[in-house]
Amino acid sequence: MLVKEIMSKDTYYIHVPGNRSNAMELMRDKNVSGLPVVKKGTKELVGILTRTDLVENPDEEQIALIMTRDPITVNPDDDVKDVAAKMIKNSIRRIPVTEDGDLVGILTASDLINKALWKMDIKDPAEKYMLKKIPTTWEKTPLNIAFDVMRYFNLKVLFTLNNEGKLSGVLTETDFIAESEVVAEQTIHNTSVGTEGDKWSWDSKSVLYITKNHLKFSDKEAKDVATADPVIVTSKTPVKECANKMKQKHIEQIPVIDVEGNLAGLVRAIDLIKAISD
Repeated sequence: MLVKEIMSKDTYYIHVPGNRSNAMELMRDKNVSGLPVVKKGTKELVGILTRTDLVENPDEEQIALIMTRDPITVNPDDDVKDVAAKMIKNSIRRIPVTEDGDLVGILTASDLINKALWKMDIKDPAEKYMLKKIPTTWEKTPLNIAFDVMRYFNLKVLFTLNNEGKLSGVLTETDFIAESEVVAEQTIHNTSVGTEGDKWSWDSKSVLYITKNHLKFSDKEAKDVATADPVIVTSKTPVKECANKMKQKHIEQIPVIDVEGNLAGLVRAIDLIKAISD
């Protein structure tokens, strides 16, 4: 199977020069988490911008200073197995498709799941590909703390647990962003300098104003935002069935439980595509 058979040809993109507000608005409007960046007035690919890039750089307005330059790309005639291997090696979920440097499409981990993997009769269990070290938090944790827990694990998902320690919900990066805003906070730093031993000397004072942007979350708790009764699989669920559930529910990650119903791990689209390259 070739890239051109499953890639998305109607690609949303943003251009440089450009600013974060336009990028975030487009991501929200089109429900995407990443955008190729092209040079204004052309289709020449110059970078890629993700929602995570915007979250981690709240002080920067210009896309050119936030985006990843010279992104990894593929050609329409490349084999899907090679692309899956490239995604896994570089820990990326999307790859722009180019011809002679111009953007012609994009291929995501979801495309590989929805248009390729679910058709393959791969019977390997989910436990072969799942992550075992995953972020969890009490369902009544404030959102700002829950967000820090998720970021500590460098993942885009967080599981909430009830008082019995059982899975009660799932929070994604998208959920957190929907409950936050970028706000500016100014701090004042004073420094005084005088001449020691001279009673007639004047003290000089320097005042430094520092303005820093940061994400401010609503006062809600994790359970107020999390998706309750999430789609789940067991550690023995075949890869094909996992892919099918992702395709049907339009999701990229599923919690994995053990035979006793306890949370055991997480399986993501980017994890499952390892089955394509194996």
